[in-house]
Amino acid sequence: MITYEGKNVPIKSWCENPEEGALDQARNLASLPFVFKQVCLMPDTHSGYGMPIGGVIATRNVVIPNAVGVDIGCGMCAVKTTLNDITSDQIKELFGAIRYKVPVGFKHREREYNSSIFDSGNFPYLSVILEELSSARKQLGTLGGGNHFIEIQKGDDGHIWIMIHSGSRNFGLKIANHYNKLAQELCTMWYSDIPPIKGQDGLAFLPLNTNEGRNYMDAMNYALRFARENRRIMMRDIQDIFETQHDIKFTEEINIHHNYASIENHFGHNVVVHRKGATSAKEGQLGIIPGSQGTCSYIVKGKGNINSFMSCSHGAGRKMSRKKAKNELNLEEEIKKMNDKGIVHSIRNKDNLDEASSAYKDIDIVMEEQKDLVDIVVKLTPLGVIKG
Repeated sequence: MITYEGKNVPIKSWCENPEEGALDQARNLASLPFVFKQVCLMPDTHSGYGMPIGGVIATRNVVIPNAVGVDIGCGMCAVKTTLNDITSDQIKELFGAIRYKVPVGFKHREREYNSSIFDSGNFPYLSVILEELSSARKQLGTLGGGNHFIEIQKGDDGHIWIMIHSGSRNFGLKIANHYNKLAQELCTMWYSDIPPIKGQDGLAFLPLNTNEGRNYMDAMNYALRFARENRRIMMRDIQDIFETQHDIKFTEEINIHHNYASIENHFGHNVVVHRKGATSAKEGQLGIIPGSQGTCSYIVKGKGNINSFMSCSHGAGRKMSRKKAKNELNLEEEIKKMNDKGIVHSIRNKDNLDEASSAYKDIDIVMEEQKDLVDIVVKLTPLGVIKG
C-alpha cells in the first residue's frame, strides 16, 4: 500500500502504479471538507466519472451520487455445483438454452415479471422510481450489456461454478443522473466548495438531513434490492437449465454489490462509505473478485482491514478505454487466446474487443496487491462465457 499526500486527508493506494487520471480524481476527493480519514484506491483502480472506479471513501453526513456511479447495485453472484466436470459441447448446449431464457444486452423480457419488489409499499414513491417501474418489470432477470457476463468456471476445489455479473439495469442510470444533476444545482446555489467540475464528472453532494439526501438513499437502496433480485432470478433460471441436463445440486449463492453507499461505523464514527467498483471485505465475509474475459476469478474471504474501510477490489480493472481497445487490439490474437485455452466465447468482431482480456489489468497482480485485504478461498478458471 502506497500513501499519497492529499489536501485534507491522505490517499492510500493498493494499486502500485495508479494512472494519473485516477490520482487526480483521488486528489479532488481528498480536498472535500466532509471526506473522512482517507481516500482509498483498490488495486483495480482507474479513472471514472468524478471518482475513480475501484475507489472507496467515507463521508460525514453527506452522500455523493457520483461516488456511487451510474450502475447502482452492480455486483456479482456465484454458486458452486456438485458437478466435477463439463465438456465444451455441454457448455455450448447450455449456452444456447441460457441465451433463449435470459435476455442479454439491450433485450428485455417479452412479458412483465411478477416480483414482490414491485408490490405497493415495497418501493419508494419517488418520480424517478415510478417512471421506470413499468419498464423495470420487463428488465428483471436480464443481463444487460457492457462488461456484464454469465460464466461457467472450474474451481481449484474440483467443482464447476456458475457466476453472474449484472446490476440494476436502467434504474441505476436514471437515479444517478437525476440526483447528480440535482446535487449540482443545490451545491451551486449553496456556493459549496467543491472541485469546479460539472455534469458527469461532478462531485456534488446531498446532505443526509435534507429531503434530497434522504430520497437519494431511498432510491439507491431500492436499486440495490432490484439488482440483487435481478441476479437471483437469472441464477435461478440458469440452475433450472442445468437441472434439465445434469443430476446436480447447488450451494447457497453468494450475491454482492460493488457500486453503493452505506452507513457504517469506522474508527469509532458513523460515516457514509461509498464503494464505487469496490467490494465489502469485512473479516470473514465472502466476496467475489472476477477476472477479465478469459482469465481467472476468485472467491475470497475478507480480512477486515480498517485502512481500506474493510474493502477490496471488484475485479481486474480496465487498463484501456473501450475505444482504445477496439482501435488497438488485434482481433485474431484475442480470439486465439480464448481458443487456445479451450474457452467457449463470443468474440466475433472488433466491436467485441472492448471486453477482451488485454483491455484489462493482470488479475494475478491485482490479487497480489491486496493480500492484506482478502484471502483467496477458491480460484476459478473460465470454461465458457456469455457477454452482455
